[in-house]
Amino acid sequence: MYVSETKIRVRYGETDQMGFLYYGYYALYYESGRAEAFRTLGVTYRQLEESGIMMPVTELNIQYLRPALYDDLITVKTIVKELPTGPKIHFHSELYNEQGQLLNKGVTTLVFYDSKEKKKVPLPDSLKQILLPYF
Repeated sequence: MYVSETKIRVRYGETDQMGFLYYGYYALYYESGRAEAFRTLGVTYRQLEESGIMMPVTELNIQYLRPALYDDLITVKTIVKELPTGPKIHFHSELYNEQGQLLNKGVTTLVFYDSKEKKKVPLPDSLKQILLPYF
């Protein structure tokens, strides 16, 4: 299992009239967590895209438990629980406030897509070699 953590402070412009993080921004926090998780592994989305591999989102499930508030420092925990065996990868995201309370959790499913061939492909070998030690 691979786990990565990144911190994001809730900005004023991301909140609703009650001072809560607007529900639509949680997906952006998940995306930031995924990008930083890859960066921690030594690869970036940009590098994957330059190699011809795109990763579109095909499914997103979110569960809201408690609100994130303006100026909270949020820990975004990004977890890959299983090594992909096909074209899909599942990222489990958990958001925590500074008190360690779980605020939100979700699962984002992405596929590996060859932009030249215009088709889904299995986990690229280069990424598999990077992830393999965690499983």
